[in-house]
Amino acid sequence: MHHEIQLARHACHAHFSAASTPVLVIEPGDTVSLSTPDVSWGLEAPTSTTAPRRKIEPRDPERDNGPCLVGPIAVRGARPGDTLAVHIERLRPVAWGWTYAGRGMSTPALNKALGVGDAPLTLLRWTLNHSAAAATSDHGHIVSMRPFLGCIGLAPNEQHADGWTPRACGGNMDCRELTEGSTLYLPVMTEGGLLSVGDGHAAQGDGELGGTAIECMMDEVRLRVDVHRDWSPQGPVARTPAGWVALGFGATLDQAAEHAANLILGLMEHEVGLTRIEALALAGAAVDLRVTQMVNPLRGVHAVWRGPGG
Repeated sequence: MHHEIQLARHACHAHFSAASTPVLVIEPGDTVSLSTPDVSWGLEAPTSTTAPRRKIEPRDPERDNGPCLVGPIAVRGARPGDTLAVHIERLRPVAWGWTYAGRGMSTPALNKALGVGDAPLTLLRWTLNHSAAAATSDHGHIVSMRPFLGCIGLAPNEQHADGWTPRACGGNMDCRELTEGSTLYLPVMTEGGLLSVGDGHAAQGDGELGGTAIECMMDEVRLRVDVHRDWSPQGPVARTPAGWVALGFGATLDQAAEHAANLILGLMEHEVGLTRIEALALAGAAVDLRVTQMVNPLRGVHAVWRGPGG
């Protein structure tokens, strides 16, 4: 069955919670179409760093102080120990996007290291041409579009978990590999899974160095959601056009890389029947470690394995 979630205040939230009331309950195998505001709850492009713009309102300054997420969606029968497979079938951004850098973006330490510790908040405005797969900035720079959702996650087994921090059941991962045609596998931690999505990006570089990507609304997101009980990864893994991807998070890039490497080795053991040491030997030739993002409360690294023939 196909479902639609209308873009409305009641369907938007900023945190993950096992106690959340779902806006929609679906059966395994169903598809869902929805639209998302931009990460800052925006419904129109910013014209400057200070001018007001139309956003989802009203918002509570404490309860809604995170990224704008649409959901949660409960999947009937999903329970802790299962895996939710989120098939990303369609991603269509609107015609505008924006990128901020400078004060308040990224981390103060990183901005200082990059020589912009005292720089004011700076805005790039983008025109998005989906048919040409190109984004053009107000300075005339052209970037190839590669739309994805920065945030796809399930509720952890907690009453209140912030929306900015990535975790084992997904969330604000900012992984540019999760494009149309990808399937993301997330471990279920609470009844129904409680899937929420948001933070549309038209394009992003690995690392999200300035603190934001090309942030945008998504005019259409179409997902198909399944439940698997024969395999439960210990964190987010995905089958993407680039190959298998495993996502790790940590307080440092070293810790994130170790988590991503452990996940991809477990995946290799599962997929081709290798022992752990055999998988590690193969990984030395066939796995890439890439910086996902350096700007969230936990750093991110993703491991990419091109597969048995790669």
